[in-house]
Amino acid sequence: MSDETGPGVPAGPQPEPLRFFGTTWVQHDHGYAARRIAAAAGSLAAAAAACLVLRLTYEGLRISETGGIVTLLMVVMFTICSALAFRHTWDGFTRRPDPDRQASLRGLLAVGFVGSLLAYFFRTLIEAPGEKLHREEYETARKQHEKRTIRRSGNPKKRRRS
Repeated sequence: MSDETGPGVPAGPQPEPLRFFGTTWVQHDHGYAARRIAAAAGSLAAAAAACLVLRLTYEGLRISETGGIVTLLMVVMFTICSALAFRHTWDGFTRRPDPDRQASLRGLLAVGFVGSLLAYFFRTLIEAPGEKLHREEYETARKQHEKRTIRRSGNPKKRRRS
């Protein structure tokens, strides 16, 4: 939340822009619904393309006759990593992730990218991903700003001293 004022910028905290949505999530204006539809379609298309790539990888392993255990391990690995990535991404839409934990899970999230894409798709059906978290933070910042400006209103020189 920035607290910059200038020409054309209202006083007080400004909403933080979301990826693909900018600040349209605040008032649900300027193509918000179209952006949600496009983001949902894009993430679903990316997830489908990712599944196609995984399918080709699976076929490559099968053709190379590496053995059933290697193929099974690959399928299990992608399944578990995708499930964990889905959960981690879904939780990231409702609370700020811990940067240290995020760094330690980077490899898992890269392997489970299908889960992250699906989480983004399902969240976009409900709202802009991260909208609830950003709205709560923005409303809190606006209320705090209003309290500060109400307490400081008026000219302090005109106040009577007791």
